[in-house]
Amino acid sequence: MNWLIETLRAHPEIALFLTLALGYALTRVRLGPIQLNAVVAVLLAGVAVGQLRIEVPASLQWVFFVLFLFSIGYQTGPQFFRGLGKSALPQVGLALLLCGMVLASALALSRIFGFDAGGGAGLLAGGLNASAAIGTAGDAIARLPLEPAATQALATSLAVAFAVTYLVGLLTEIFTLTTIGPWLMRADLAAECRQLEMEMGVGGREAGVSAYQHVVVRAYTVPAGLEGWTVAAVEQSFSPARVFAERLRTPEASVEPTPDTVLHAGDVLALSGRLSTLAGSGNPLAGAEIDDPDLLDIPTATLDVVIAAKEIVGQTLGAIAETIGRHEAYRRGFLRQVLRGGKAVPLGLGTVLERGDVVTLVGPAAQLRRFAPLIGHALPPTGRTDLLSMTVAIALGGLGGLATVRLGGLDVGISMPVGVLLGGLVAGWLHSVRPAVAAVPQPVLQVFDSIGLTGFLAVVGVNAGPGFITGLATSGIPLVVAGVLVCLVPNVVTILVGRYLLRIHPGVLMGICAGAGTSPAGLAAVQEKAGSKIPTLGYGVSYAVGNLLLALWGSVMVMLLSR
Repeated sequence: MNWLIETLRAHPEIALFLTLALGYALTRVRLGPIQLNAVVAVLLAGVAVGQLRIEVPASLQWVFFVLFLFSIGYQTGPQFFRGLGKSALPQVGLALLLCGMVLASALALSRIFGFDAGGGAGLLAGGLNASAAIGTAGDAIARLPLEPAATQALATSLAVAFAVTYLVGLLTEIFTLTTIGPWLMRADLAAECRQLEMEMGVGGREAGVSAYQHVVVRAYTVPAGLEGWTVAAVEQSFSPARVFAERLRTPEASVEPTPDTVLHAGDVLALSGRLSTLAGSGNPLAGAEIDDPDLLDIPTATLDVVIAAKEIVGQTLGAIAETIGRHEAYRRGFLRQVLRGGKAVPLGLGTVLERGDVVTLVGPAAQLRRFAPLIGHALPPTGRTDLLSMTVAIALGGLGGLATVRLGGLDVGISMPVGVLLGGLVAGWLHSVRPAVAAVPQPVLQVFDSIGLTGFLAVVGVNAGPGFITGLATSGIPLVVAGVLVCLVPNVVTILVGRYLLRIHPGVLMGICAGAGTSPAGLAAVQEKAGSKIPTLGYGVSYAVGNLLLALWGSVMVMLLSR
């Protein structure tokens, strides 16, 4: 055992990965209804390993943390810059209100309970599950003009407060958004969301992994009753559903028909459309379907496109289908899903497309390549990571964050972590408008997100380990109480203002609160409670704003409480 301890002390990099392994192992252990997530599990594993008096270089934690911040910024960049437009002002305003109340509540509670700068910042970061805030707070603590022992004491308080309030804040957030919020609004969340879905024309079936094919191509022998019909007349007979003629076999040859092509009995026509339409009773070719592999051998594709065209932005899917969707240039493209802030939004004729939304299109490959540039920018189907753009964004963002301005005798700046977050925001936005620039595939971002955060917390836990138990014993109960209040009060105020002053739909409002509180778990709980994806409509912009502000608040709390 002594050999192992000495080895870990001599090689802290091994201790770091041992901590990560222990943390991830803890996430697989369930005690009744309790199962730790990776954030808390790795931090606690770090505390346990830290009891061996292992010192991990503090600089190592920032290598992990900047990867985490870049991934968060990159993923929310398009939504953050979309939030600067007029249409998103209510969401931005409520996100600012909630984040402002979080800062005020955390500061007031820290004064009441006597928390130091580390404890107050940890309360804010843990109570709102704002993992980025613990990093900015740690950076601010490291820059304070203190003795090493005092700096370590504040870092330990930060880790203790974050660990205690994280689970408390998570449970409070879920309970507030699913129970207290609907009660305050006197609203049946599920009924309200169903009503809005009906107004938007959203179907009841949720998309997912299924053998069901929504869009298909079928071959039909033209019956005598359609002798002399044009292709346009056949397509129009399915209206308002969209069905298109892809190929036509005549006795002479196989051709790609135009709307004016005249059909004759015995011709074989390939139609593309939604299965529910082609299999429905309104199909004039029903009963004439045949199997024709050669005619149906049409290259099809799935393509992700970032919405950017002015004539698309702000329009409902119904309006788009009835206007530009009928034009020849836009033909034969079918919509599978819309992602906003990385979350799928409900699809219906009343769904409004916003700049920065990522839509998934299905249809003939050649047509999609012509169609995509008319509505936005096609995302390249590649796994290549633009490492040059990524590293430049991190380096320039970090340098910009280190710049300070002297105000009232104090050097004021946004801090290196917030600078990196801003660099990620810009890189993500640039990629959304210029897909060839700063490409980082989603699997890479997920790795940065998970290992970046947990690697950072592992170092924090190991270095804070020796003083963790003492700190927990002296301030555990006050932290639990403060953790509930710092989450509850801002959400309650935001819900009351959003519902009774701004008259925002209850489901959308709950999504705004979940986003501003940077709580994917809160959004998932609200969606489950409502049985709907309607809350996602309020999540994207507020999540982007909340990530930036709560990260900034970590350093602000340290500055305010250390004066």
